Amino acid sequence: MPEIADIIRQTLAALGVSTPAEVTARFDALRAEFERDTTSARDEASWKSLRDAWLGRKSGVLNRITEQWLKSAPPELRPVVGRSLNELRAHVEQGLESLQRSIAAAAEKAALARERVDLSLPGVIRPLGSRHLVRQTFEEIERIFLSLGFTVVEGNEIETPYYNFEALNIPEHHPARDTMDTFYLDLPPGSKPHLLRTHTSPMQVHTMEKQQPPVRIIVPGKVYRRDNPDATHSYVFHQVEGLAVDTDVTFCEFKGTVEYFVREFLGSAAKTRLRPSYFPFTEPSVEVDASCFVCMGKGCRLCKFSGWIELFGAGMVDPAVYGFVNYDATRVSGYAFGLGVDRLSQLKYGIDDVQLFFQNDVRFLRQFP
Repeated sequence: MPEIADIIRQTLAALGVSTPAEVTARFDALRAEFERDTTSARDEASWKSLRDAWLGRKSGVLNRITEQWLKSAPPELRPVVGRSLNELRAHVEQGLESLQRSIAAAAEKAALARERVDLSLPGVIRPLGSRHLVRQTFEEIERIFLSLGFTVVEGNEIETPYYNFEALNIPEHHPARDTMDTFYLDLPPGSKPHLLRTHTSPMQVHTMEKQQPPVRIIVPGKVYRRDNPDATHSYVFHQVEGLAVDTDVTFCEFKGTVEYFVREFLGSAAKTRLRPSYFPFTEPSVEVDASCFVCMGKGCRLCKFSGWIELFGAGMVDPAVYGFVNYDATRVSGYAFGLGVDRLSQLKYGIDDVQLFFQNDVRFLRQFP
């Protein structure tokens, strides 16, 4: 296209016309040349080249006609040249404007065709994430106890033997303190011993050291013990410790709290049974059982045909624990409990292998959106 315009510009100075008819014929030829140029303009870039070739201020065809023909034409031909030039300019401008609209419309149509959504095609199913089942169980337990006025506190996973054992009335030679049961950290000689907490109970002591009664807290978190991994054991698992201490807390309140939790977690038909047990930091201590929610107490494989399922350990806080936090054991009383979150999740959702919680298999996780 620019090459054709150059040829036209080069021939304008030597047109050598002498009559109005020849002038008109020359402008008709230029008009036809412009029409041929427009057929090769297919996009914005070629349209700009065409515009510059015909309307450019310095070297455009129409400007060269003005400079080299109109000004040098004989006086008797100037009116015809001027009129024909104006008509050609109007035709070129109108043609360029129309061509620009056509190119823009074609570009828009092509863009719409590329971006068109075919509603007849099946939709793209995008995978959605979900909360881990253990996290869901944590949140459900927290919801139940928050409704009873408890607050949630969290603590460090690395503790000292004092807070993990001694202040909870676990004596120095208790088997739980042995390296066969507890992960001790390998620290430089002379350093205070530290360990990975075996329960979230140390936060009981931390909280009572900082706060006078009333105290009502639950402590969710990870705990660690030297267990051989199998379907029911893992060296890392999850626990929710609970503590309530006040001046008038009785065993009756403790029993009511436990029964309320069991009904809320397992269903309104669940019944509760307390069996005597032993824990160093509670006295009296009990094991909390719930009626089997599968067989409704009739006996099945899940409850080992007993009609009852063991849930967690609990009891009234041993008065010896209050001595470590400067509470007056003659004025205050309370209860504590430790819920195994993994075990409760297994029971409620029918999961027979605790290792599934730690394998990050999305096929397992997607079952619990």
